[in-house]
Amino acid sequence: MDLFDATEGILPFREGHGTGAILFDRERFGQVDAAWMRPEHWGQRARPVDSGGRGGAWFIDAPFGQSLLRQYKRGGMMRHFSHDRYLWHGAQYTRSFAEFRITRALLAQGLPVPRPIAASYLHEGLSYRAAILIDRLPDVRSFADRILTSGSDAPWEEAGRLIARFHRAGLDHADLNAFNILFDAGGRGWLIDFDRARFRIPAYWRERNLARLLRSCLKIRGARSEDEVRHDFARLRRAYERVWNKMT
Repeated sequence: MDLFDATEGILPFREGHGTGAILFDRERFGQVDAAWMRPEHWGQRARPVDSGGRGGAWFIDAPFGQSLLRQYKRGGMMRHFSHDRYLWHGAQYTRSFAEFRITRALLAQGLPVPRPIAASYLHEGLSYRAAILIDRLPDVRSFADRILTSGSDAPWEEAGRLIARFHRAGLDHADLNAFNILFDAGGRGWLIDFDRARFRIPAYWRERNLARLLRSCLKIRGARSEDEVRHDFARLRRAYERVWNKMT
């Protein structure tokens, strides 16, 4: 993937003792403001997201439309050492810039993803912090929420078909869980959160993605038995294989 194209804009900025940059969609904005990437800038127009993830995300009522701001937060053991800092290897390797570009690449292929607005980093010493701003999808619910409320009536087959489309495009999603699959009332689906995702030749990683999703579905099964969830997941898998086999 190219590191820069004519439809991207980059605005350098300084903040405190750090230096940073904001990467944005030039086709949409002539100018941007690094303050967009801080929730305090938006005041009461910023509302914390309260489902899924590790925190650090806000719904933004912005002049340019309903948006979602997400600051990158660490998980696992590393969060005990630093909850929001990552080792600096250069601007092109920041997680925010990488996610911005891979999401734009998916969008260019006609895949259902939210449109990215801007991505930023702030570099200080050996580390950096990062954030991304994307369009908010209207009137959607997560696959996790649908499983919790509808059980076997959740869109299992639709989820399988959706995932197969992304896998056929070579998208290895680093965190394919039930909260990162969204559906609207009409059954249209989207995939979100492409932090650490990458394009790869389809191989064993497809099974790893699906296994991660199964674990996610089992964690949120509520009062349902594990066998019931596995039975429904088999429906997802069959739908996935039908689409995958048609495409190969």
